[in-house]
Parts: sequence; C-alpha cells; structure tokens
Amino acid sequence: MTDIAGTTSELDVTLEKHRVELTGYCYRMLGSAFEAEDAVQDTMVRAWRSYEKFEGRSSLRSWLYRIATNVCLDMLNAGNRRARPMDLTAAAPLAQAALTPRPDNVWLEPMPDARMLPSVSDPAEAAVAKESVRLAFVAALQQLPPKQRAVLILREVLAWKASEAAELLDTSVASVNSALQRARATLAEGHADDTAVSDPLDDEQQKLLERYVAAFEGYDMAALTALLHEDAIMTMPPFDLWLRGTSDITGFMSTIGASCADSKLFPVEVNGTPGFAHYKPDPEKGGFAPWAVQVIEISEGRIAGFHCFLDTPRWFPLFGLPLHLDLHGDPDEVQ
Repeated sequence: MTDIAGTTSELDVTLEKHRVELTGYCYRMLGSAFEAEDAVQDTMVRAWRSYEKFEGRSSLRSWLYRIATNVCLDMLNAGNRRARPMDLTAAAPLAQAALTPRPDNVWLEPMPDARMLPSVSDPAEAAVAKESVRLAFVAALQQLPPKQRAVLILREVLAWKASEAAELLDTSVASVNSALQRARATLAEGHADDTAVSDPLDDEQQKLLERYVAAFEGYDMAALTALLHEDAIMTMPPFDLWLRGTSDITGFMSTIGASCADSKLFPVEVNGTPGFAHYKPDPEKGGFAPWAVQVIEISEGRIAGFHCFLDTPRWFPLFGLPLHLDLHGDPDEVQ
C-alpha cells in the first residue's frame, strides 16, 4: 500500500479533496442531486474501508473514480432513466393544462454549481465543466447506456485518455473508442442546446436577468413577454406539464399560477447557468415561503427557457437557503 495518508484523519482529509469533482461525475451519470451525493458518500466509505488494499498501481484519484463508477453502474442497473418534462410528453396548450405529478425518481434534478464544480484556474476548462452540467446535456446523457455514459464523461468532459478509461472500466481501448463513437452519434441525433451563457455573465445577460427579476416580482406579463423567445419553454417538475410560447406561459402564470404574484427571487448558481430561488408569499406564517428553484436558459439575448423545480423542502437546504423569509424578503433573516 502506498502511504498517501498516515492517519485516519489525514486519510479523511485526502479523500474529501475529491468530493466535489466526484459529485459532479456522479451527477452527470445519475441525473439526480441526491443520488449523486449518496453515491459519493458510498464511494468514500468504500475507499476508507478498503484503503489498506490500495496498492498504488494507479493514482488515488483514478482509484476513487473506479469506485464511483462501479457505485453508479450498480445504481443504474435498476433501469431508471431520469428525464425532463419535454422528454416524456408533448407541450400542452393552455386550454388543456393540468398539473399531474409524477414520482420523484422520474425527474432530472437541479444541482448547485458549488457542490459539483471544483474551482479551476483555466477559463476554458471551467467553461467545459459548466456546459457539461447544463440540464439539456445531462438529460441527453441519460439517453445513453450506462457504460457509454461513463466513457463519454471520462473522455469528453474529464479529458481522460482512452487507455485510462479502459483501465478504469476493465475493458480494451478499442471498446472504449467504439463506445465513445456510439455515444457521440446518439448525442448528435438528439441533443440540441443553444444556450449561450458567458462566464462570468456579460453586461447584456446581467441586465436581461435583472429585467426578468423585475418582471417576475412585479408579475408584469407584458414585460415578461418582451424578455422571452416566442417559443420559450417553461417546465415545472414534479408536474409533467410543460408549456411552449409566450402566450401559453403568461396565460398560465395569470390563471393557474396566479398565486406566484408578489414573489421574491434570489440568484443562485445552478447547472452551469443562472438561476433563482423563488419564494412565494406565505399566507399562514406571513413573510415568504420557498416554492421553486428556477434554472434559466439564455439564447441570443433572450430567455429561452425557465425550469421551475418544485418540492422545496428538498431543494432549498441543498442550496443552503432558508425555509422562511421575513416580511422584507431578506434571505439572511430566517424566522
């Protein structure tokens, strides 16, 4: 065994250094924030228990990725494939809008950037990492068989050599290259994401988001319409309803979704794009209660989509957000 860590506490520290990047890897594999964190915790426990057997033939990082991959493949053997509403049904016209929930394990989930994207100094590397956790890309990954998914992430996102991926997966370089070719072909057929977000946000995008917040908090449908692409998309997991087009979106918000008037939005960094924590007025306690995490997609100077993930008792703690705001709507003042 190589002496990477001399004591239990040193080993814990050494393993923890890899937690964020492993979480990002498992999230891309599984499409679930909570399953990804569970997978990483399982990986850490397995590594800690078997560290005495680690012989150092590969780096500790490669060894951890091998364990994490096996954990994810075991979890994916259940056959569940997470998706977005538009992967499952056609857009519903406003006249037929119905809020029909599906189980949690159906849905692709949002994930805070800070929990899955490690800090890197190379802007190009950071941009690739963010693009690889956007909802559309992660949804496309879910269409791949699990081992093809692992190969594509290792090779295209993490820039591993074919020989390294082959060693991790206990297969040949030829098999890795073949799997990568098939995975690329599948993504090319079904993955279309023209989201264009600068990192950091440029002035135009920042102003667009400021106008969006003003329009949403003011519940000004005319102002909101001016910010959306004509074929913009709105989704609301766990409901399978999704809407396309400004008239259906604003019509829904003015009728079925009218209780969102007078809400508060606070910025979050989620899935490599801008987002907001959405708090609604709380008629029972006063102040504001958490309602949804919004993931915003921007294209050609307008908002192409906003995806509202409900079921707030799960999401807001994940983002480190309070579960109640006072009447001033200050997230730092928790009641």
